[in-house]
Amino acid sequence: MDAATYQGFTTELTRRAGADGRFRGLVALGSMAARDYLPDDFSDHDFFAIAEPGHAETLRQERGWLPRPEAISHTFRETAHGVKVVYRDGHLLEFAVFDLEELSLARVNRYRVLLDRGDVATRMEERARATARELQGTAPDDAWLFGQWLTQVLVGLGRHARGEVLSGRARLDEAARLLCLLLARHVPAPEASVLDGLDPLRRVERVYPGPGGELARAMQGDSPGLARALLRLGARELSHVPAFPHEGMAAVEARLQGLYG
Repeated sequence: MDAATYQGFTTELTRRAGADGRFRGLVALGSMAARDYLPDDFSDHDFFAIAEPGHAETLRQERGWLPRPEAISHTFRETAHGVKVVYRDGHLLEFAVFDLEELSLARVNRYRVLLDRGDVATRMEERARATARELQGTAPDDAWLFGQWLTQVLVGLGRHARGEVLSGRARLDEAARLLCLLLARHVPAPEASVLDGLDPLRRVERVYPGPGGELARAMQGDSPGLARALLRLGARELSHVPAFPHEGMAAVEARLQGLYG
């Protein structure tokens, strides 16, 4: 979906919500919010619909309030509040419907209020602050992150060598996610503000074009190659961090060498 079509969809969605008395508010999320970065040809529409009391469940079940409902090809209920919709042209909507009190269940970082019939902007600001506090309060320490990263590589290698290729790759993919968390925490970058605290893999290639690109290429290859890249990148980018597991790293490198040369 090109930029003009994307914006047209957003405008029509906002118009429809504004004309429907069941809506108290509409909030754009992620790239739809157009904060820090703009939507591109691959962006979905992510949003919260805020319902007036008594209407939230009806809006979760109905699709007629969406733009071009006749062009919808598939829809399903993802969570108690969330819905996903796929259009015939492949465009995806991911949205949740809350009433004002249910907003306390949401986690949010980037957002833009498109419709507010009372208290929506205030509640969203509260949720953004609360989400930031929750993420900071539950963030694991460096020793845990490095330990998990290193042992995920080790277990992934062992399972791959045993023939459990799918399970082994899943462990290595988790090690990649942990590496990205550590990069965001310890490697400054001019565009660090566009990283996503809710998904550490988002926009890593843009913020860290060198290591991010190297990791992305390795993830397109085989599992032993990905393990080598994870260890190489960890040593190169993060060995200055006091909690870096130098001795453990040597042990896992030796294990990799023994398995794959």
